[in-house]
Amino acid sequence: MSKEITSRSEDYSQWYNDLVIKGELADYSAVRGCMVIKPYGFALWENMRDVLDRMFKETGHVNAYFPLFVPKSLFEAEEKNAEGFAKECAVVTHYRLKGDPENKGKLMVDPEARLEEELVVRPTSEAIIWNTYKTWIQSYRDLPLLINQWANVVRWEMRTRLFLRTAEFLWQEGHTAHATQEEAVAEAVKMLHVYGDFVEQYMAVPVIRGVKSESERFAGAVDTYCIEALMQDGKALQAGTSHFLGQNFAKAFDVKFSDKQNKLDYVWATSWGVSTRLIGGLVMAHSDDEGLVLPPRIAPIQLVIVPIFKGEEQKQQIDAVIVPFIDKLKSRGVRVKYDDADNQRPGWKFAEYEKKGVPLRIAIGMRDLENKQAEVARRDTREKATYALEGLDEQIVTLLDTIQSSIFNKAKAFQQSRITPVDSWDEFVRLLDEKPGFLAAHWDGTAETEEKIKELTKATIRCIPLDNPQQAGTCILSGKPSTQRVLFARAY
Repeated sequence: MSKEITSRSEDYSQWYNDLVIKGELADYSAVRGCMVIKPYGFALWENMRDVLDRMFKETGHVNAYFPLFVPKSLFEAEEKNAEGFAKECAVVTHYRLKGDPENKGKLMVDPEARLEEELVVRPTSEAIIWNTYKTWIQSYRDLPLLINQWANVVRWEMRTRLFLRTAEFLWQEGHTAHATQEEAVAEAVKMLHVYGDFVEQYMAVPVIRGVKSESERFAGAVDTYCIEALMQDGKALQAGTSHFLGQNFAKAFDVKFSDKQNKLDYVWATSWGVSTRLIGGLVMAHSDDEGLVLPPRIAPIQLVIVPIFKGEEQKQQIDAVIVPFIDKLKSRGVRVKYDDADNQRPGWKFAEYEKKGVPLRIAIGMRDLENKQAEVARRDTREKATYALEGLDEQIVTLLDTIQSSIFNKAKAFQQSRITPVDSWDEFVRLLDEKPGFLAAHWDGTAETEEKIKELTKATIRCIPLDNPQQAGTCILSGKPSTQRVLFARAY
């Protein structure tokens, strides 16, 4: 185990923080609760963003951008949404500072520069977007309206944690308008599956796709669909949500359209989003005590090549072989780094790239060159093997695919081993500590029971899986009749 990184068994929370900081994904900032995303972490986010952006566009969506500030009166228009986010809002009240006459060199808020109407720094954009849609939508010909924006939002969290919960974070938010309820529901479900496919196929994290209980819904939604992932400590992480908003926002902002019979009706809405929180989930789902483990499809660097040489002459001989090899790899779409700097020893470099989770590493020295071979090390299994240089570019592409599948299969096996049916309250409480994960338990469907379970155990209903089998049973807490099992877990 790296001395720089706390082990998972010793302190899981500190292990996570060590990975984020020492893996150079992010750093703390001078602003309380806000983080600096470092270049390596931002490169990871860019890779995730680019794939998602392509998936959105392939499903007919286009990007736009809306203001960071929301007039307070607009924010208040949809009551449930406003109430749901009120405690997390940052509010702008003034537009100017001036010199403080009592403290030379210091500034104070200019009391004469108070805004006529306070502005909420967006915690989510439904209000400003639906106020805009009112002017864009008049007829069924304007529908569906399928818009996404990449932006930052601010939610004034009291207890923050890098990537998982910060006062400001990056995300995307889709906001769509439809002529019928059926179209809007289909859109919300479609985007849920886009998220699920992305997280599983690119992040290599298996997820449960489901719908939230009424108590856990997004404020202002009729239904909230979600993907739930399981971290290595057995806690769940909500990895993405897609909301069917009904006509709630259309009514709040008076967004109507004329249908084909020339009748006026309110449009039907959805919203959906994922954020940089996904990076936190990625870290916790795959990494080990040596550092990050990143799936190749989104890793900023898929392969690092470390030459081992003494003097410029040896370096030039290795370069003559490796530079054309790198060109071959790049033509195959491999993100490769050639670390030929001579300011650090090879052993230090090996440890550094292991810590950063680079999926593959090649080490090549003069003896390897003579034998026309190279040593290839996998980050996920830490296995090393010697490969011939001839055809190695093809082998690398195959290995990257193998690593991607291997990381997913390992996480899937863990997830499946931690989905446990429970039939009694005592068993439920015991397993939350002894075998944390998803507990499939009967629930009587009431908010009162749900809240009581949360109060007693800190476990919440993570989701009701899509196509959940219906089976008669009795609620683990109340003993009342139940028609299905739902998934409980403690969560981030």
